[in-house]
Amino acid sequence: MNMLKTISIVTACYNEEANVDEIYKRVKEQFALLPQYRYEHLFIDNASTDNTVERLKAIALQDPNVRVIVNSRNFGHIRSPYHALLQARGDAVISLVADLQDPPEYITKFLEKWQAGFKIVVGVKPSAEENRLMAAFRRSCYKVFAKLTSIKQIKNFTGFGLYDHSVMEILRSFDDPYPYFRGLIAEIGFEVCEIPYHQPLRVKGVTKNNFYSLYDMAMLGLTSYSKVPMRIATMLGFALGALSLLGSVIVLILKLCFWHSFSFGMAPLLISIFFFSSVQLFFIGVLGEYIGTIHIHVQKRPLVIEKERINFD
Repeated sequence: MNMLKTISIVTACYNEEANVDEIYKRVKEQFALLPQYRYEHLFIDNASTDNTVERLKAIALQDPNVRVIVNSRNFGHIRSPYHALLQARGDAVISLVADLQDPPEYITKFLEKWQAGFKIVVGVKPSAEENRLMAAFRRSCYKVFAKLTSIKQIKNFTGFGLYDHSVMEILRSFDDPYPYFRGLIAEIGFEVCEIPYHQPLRVKGVTKNNFYSLYDMAMLGLTSYSKVPMRIATMLGFALGALSLLGSVIVLILKLCFWHSFSFGMAPLLISIFFFSSVQLFFIGVLGEYIGTIHIHVQKRPLVIEKERINFD
């Protein structure tokens, strides 16, 4: 008799008391239609300040398929979900956000493609109901990454997808303390099956994604997978240095030729100083981002520190 394959659903939470019951219910409904699989639903709570943990404990008490990890503090939107993915032990792992913007109904489609032989099946969102400014910023990031990175990135991909256990073993071997998950999936190099979906608007609760979190993700991806900004800084430095030298020689010649009539003035000098200072500060900031990434990696700290585990026996 063949043993049923186990599917791990991983959901990261932070102040999602209004959504955890609904996401649990909809995932359970999907697997009621899939008797050929066993499943576990692994929630990780990032030190919520509302009643999310209490709701998760109540769900886990009545359903042994639900497992819960509670972090000792908020470890951020990058480390906590990734840690939960690494704790899953299913034959395949599906990442599913708690705010219901990733439709649980796509679990069946992911599993169909997985059974067809794909080790990575992802949902991509060519359209979404979101703030226009955020949508424009996100699209710009995708375009910039496509041009600057040496590894082909998956466009409109947020992490929603299915990953075979062999993919998860590769991710565990990376030992990355601050991982850019989308980049890691692209770096593995396996054939990816993309399933488009329309991302709905969050109905309950408050979104945790803001400009800073998107900027953090963008800079992490850029510094992890591209040296282009540093190369641009080097080449632009040489170019500006050459222009400055040329300008100085021209001014010197003009002054020597027209000693009494040529007056350089303070305005061009001040403009030049402010321009070169701003360019220097900008690229010092870029360099700081790279140094910050290196600093995080050399510290070798754990992704999260767990406070409690429920239903892991």
